[in-house]
Amino acid sequence: MRLVVARCSVDYTGRLTAHLPLAPRLLIVKADGSVLVHSDGGSYKPLNWMSPPCTLTTTRRDDEEAAGDPADEWFEQWDVVHDKSGDRLRVRLHEVFEDSSHALGVDPGLQKDGVEAHLQALLAEHIETLGEGWSLVRREYGTAIGPVDILARDAEGNSVAVEIKRRGEIDGVEQLSRYLELLNRDPLLAPVRGIFAAQMIKPQARVLAGDRGIDCVTLDYDALRGIDDIESRLF
Repeated sequence: MRLVVARCSVDYTGRLTAHLPLAPRLLIVKADGSVLVHSDGGSYKPLNWMSPPCTLTTTRRDDEEAAGDPADEWFEQWDVVHDKSGDRLRVRLHEVFEDSSHALGVDPGLQKDGVEAHLQALLAEHIETLGEGWSLVRREYGTAIGPVDILARDAEGNSVAVEIKRRGEIDGVEQLSRYLELLNRDPLLAPVRGIFAAQMIKPQARVLAGDRGIDCVTLDYDALRGIDDIESRLF
């Protein structure tokens, strides 16, 4: 992983366009090829990013180019192009304060709560719980900011990202929202809608999910395990 703290400007072009004016920022280049742009605020969400597969090329500005545009004093430019969509993240470095690289090795991954992990496995095995004709694409589908619990396709073949929690709270909805923003940049998956699934979902989380266009599903642990016949219940 490479960490660069620099005064830079950032432009994203593709299905959408975005501009970050000149300011000090943290640039992260990961071993999987992803590039993330962070500020000192906004918690853990990057200001912009490019997810893999993508290609990073760097260009050093020569004296002749600098003389032709003295108002823009960048000395190095990063062009990060998505290999499939052609979306481009362009970073222009004006001043570098810190540049370091670190070999982190293979990460063991997030160890989920035992019930959450079992819920994920059970729902993947019985994906038709979410709807007739649904199919599983993959569990732990990787993104640049972590894996979404389940990627599935509904009966019409549309992509659906499912985030599973034991207790559904606002943080879980925010997490799924970030995954959806990334997944919808992939033209092979988009459009991707989200489902927030939990044994119990707090009212505030339901309101936020509805505002984000995310469906909520309450999971019955015993029913998924096949030891509770929900159809024969009196209440």
